[in-house]
Amino acid sequence: MTEPTSPSPAEIRTYRAEHPKMRERDIAAQLGISEAALVAAECGLTVVRIDPDANRLLEFAPQLGEVMALTRNESAVHEKIGVFETPKTARAASIVLGEDIDLRVFPGAWAHAFAVTKTDGDDIRRSLQYFDRQGMAVHKVHLRPASDLDAYRRLVRDFAHEDQSQVFTAEAPAAVAAVEDHAVDTDGLRDGWSRMTDTHQFHGLLRKLKIERRAALHAIGDDYAWRLDASAVEAMMRRSAAIALPLMCFVGNQGIIQIHSGPVEAIGTMGPWLNVMDPTFHLHLRTDQLAEIWAVRKPTADGHVTSLEALDARGEMVIQFFGKRKEGVAEREDWRAIMEALPRLDLTVAA
Repeated sequence: MTEPTSPSPAEIRTYRAEHPKMRERDIAAQLGISEAALVAAECGLTVVRIDPDANRLLEFAPQLGEVMALTRNESAVHEKIGVFETPKTARAASIVLGEDIDLRVFPGAWAHAFAVTKTDGDDIRRSLQYFDRQGMAVHKVHLRPASDLDAYRRLVRDFAHEDQSQVFTAEAPAAVAAVEDHAVDTDGLRDGWSRMTDTHQFHGLLRKLKIERRAALHAIGDDYAWRLDASAVEAMMRRSAAIALPLMCFVGNQGIIQIHSGPVEAIGTMGPWLNVMDPTFHLHLRTDQLAEIWAVRKPTADGHVTSLEALDARGEMVIQFFGKRKEGVAEREDWRAIMEALPRLDLTVAA
C-alpha cells in the first residue's frame, strides 16, 4: 500500500491562498500536516526561521514592550496582553513574573521558531511562533500597536536561523512510558494527600505512587475531590464575575503554562466555545471537549485550597482555576462558597 505523500510547500501555499478565511489549524488538519509545516512553507516570503531557544526569547522579549502572549492546547486558548517582565531563565524551567504576563516555561520542548508577517489590506500583523518537535504550537507572541517595532526587527535579524528551508520535517513523538494499570493504593494516596503543605507537592505524590491525575481524582474520595456538572466552568466564571472575585486561570502544554490572575468580566458563548474578552485577557475554551470537571481540595500550610480542574478524554489537564490568593494567606471564603455550590455531576445519569 502506497503511503500518502505530504503536500509540497508550493501546494500548501496554493491551498492556503484558495481558503483565505480558514483558520490555520483547520488548514493544517485538512492537509494532514502540522501547523509548523504550514508556517514553514512561507519561509523566504512572509516568514523567517529564527532561533527556537526559549530562554533567548525570554531574555530579549522585554524590549518588545506591550505584546499579546498566546498559549494553547487542543481545547483552550489563553491570551494575555502586557509586557514580558523579570524573566528568570534556567535550563529545565524558566519563569516570567510580570503583572500581566505570567509564564512557567519548559525550554526542552521548544524546537522550531518562525517570525511571521501577515498582510491584510493595510493591516500588517507580526508574530513570533514557537513549535515542538512534532510541529505543534507551544507559544506565540503577537505584536500590538504599542510594541517596539525596531526591537522586533532586531530580534528577527539577530535570531535568524541559517536554515531557511520551506520544508518542515516532524520528529516522531518520544515514547511515553505507560503508567501501569494497577489498583490505586488508596490508603497511601490519602495519607500522602493529607500531608501536603503545598499544592506543588501533588505531582511528586503522583510520581511516587505511579498513578495518573485522573486515577487519583477518582480514588481519593469526595472529601478531597468531587465531579462537577458540564455547566460548572461557566457557572463558576459568571458567579466570580458577579462579585469581581479575582481568579487564577492556568492553560498549558508540554512547553509552557500561562496564567491569568485577576477578575473576569466579559463572558460569552459561541457554539461550544466559552469566551472571555477582557481588556488584557482573552480565553477561548471548547467546553464540548471537557470530559471530566472536578472540584479539588489540596491541603497547604495555609489551610486547604480549592481548584476547578477540567480534563480531556485522555485525562490531560485542559484548564485549571483557583481563587487568587497570596502565599501565607488563607483561601478566600467567597471562592470556597462558589466552588462548593457548583452543580455536581449526577453520577446515576453519568453512569
